[in-house]
Amino acid sequence: MDIERDRVDSLPEDGKRTVKSFVLRGSRLAPYQKEALDLYTDRFAIPFNDAPLDFEEVFGNSNPVIIEIGFGMGRSTERIATQMPLSNFIGIEVFLNGFTKLLSAAGRQDIQNLRLIRFDAVEVLGKMIPDSSIAGFHIFFPDPWPKKKHHKRRLVQLPFARLLARKLAPNGYIYCVTDWEEYAHQMLEVFSQVEGLYNPHHGFSPPHSWRPTTGFEEKGMRKSHLINEVWVEKRTHDTE
Repeated sequence: MDIERDRVDSLPEDGKRTVKSFVLRGSRLAPYQKEALDLYTDRFAIPFNDAPLDFEEVFGNSNPVIIEIGFGMGRSTERIATQMPLSNFIGIEVFLNGFTKLLSAAGRQDIQNLRLIRFDAVEVLGKMIPDSSIAGFHIFFPDPWPKKKHHKRRLVQLPFARLLARKLAPNGYIYCVTDWEEYAHQMLEVFSQVEGLYNPHHGFSPPHSWRPTTGFEEKGMRKSHLINEVWVEKRTHDTE
């Protein structure tokens, strides 16, 4: 069976969560993906733990840490990490198929500044990521849940945005990209309500040349979908 993910509840205002954002139902893996689990898990995967991570211990340096939430097949994550060796990257993904593909790439290429976590992102951020510690968050083409009755299942909502902001270091950023225009406007509205965040572009961001095109993006462009980018930053304490 394939893995299915169902975002069944939004994060409550108190930041506590009792319902997982996904359901795991197994997966078929190619031989190289199974091999990756055997060969590279200890080196490149971080198990979920109810304790904050020590990033210097994880990566062996004090470089800034960037987290990508829902990296899919991991192609863009791999390219960004290899092109930005002076930053450390943590990719969070629940789908075993994509997780093992990126795990294989990390192991074969020895991408030393990349680590992966296969667990619910809300739980990871709440339990494993220290406050004010992250240089940036990447959220590329999250599930748009296009039907109005399902909008509450979207990832980028106010409680989650506040959680991201709490984990950001001063001057850190949140970078979201979607091909669903209505969702893009929702992102702008949500982030505008989070104290301490500001939008330097006062609307959608221009494209960032270092972000590779994703598979979801290619599908959207074939359907003539407009790609919208949202970039917000965390103010420093002395910023008016």
